[in-house]
Amino acid sequence: MKTLSRSLALPLLFAVFACHAADGAYNEAADARLEISQALAQAAKEGVPVLVVFGANWCGDCKLLDMAFKQGTSAPFIAREFKVVKVDVGRFNRNVDIAESYGVPLKKGIPAVAILSPANKVLYVTKAGELAEAGSMGDRGILEFFRRVTPSRKVTS
Repeated sequence: MKTLSRSLALPLLFAVFACHAADGAYNEAADARLEISQALAQAAKEGVPVLVVFGANWCGDCKLLDMAFKQGTSAPFIAREFKVVKVDVGRFNRNVDIAESYGVPLKKGIPAVAILSPANKVLYVTKAGELAEAGSMGDRGILEFFRRVTPSRKVTS
């Protein structure tokens, strides 16, 4: 019986990890530049900024921030105020150049964000790992953070 349990454990673990990878908040195969470009075009039509969120599926705080965007107190605010693009940084070996191009210092921690005008101008970036401990901020803290850094009116340039 012990051998049977071990033989079933490995496939079960594989299945759990496969499901977890498929449900990741960050699409590891996405073309981040294309997604940002598409979001910028949509943002121009709607007159809202683009929120680029740099993170990874292994990052607990990244998952918590993503969950807050989907069903937390901040979800309606984020959906109304931004076009959101999530950019996978892997183990700091993917899309790092994109973060650098916007002045986002990933070494200060992830998740990290850049807020862009529809014309691709940087309006705000996390410079000091402000969201790196999103889990300890709580739902209300995340909402207050984004209220504080969101441009006060619709942007077109």
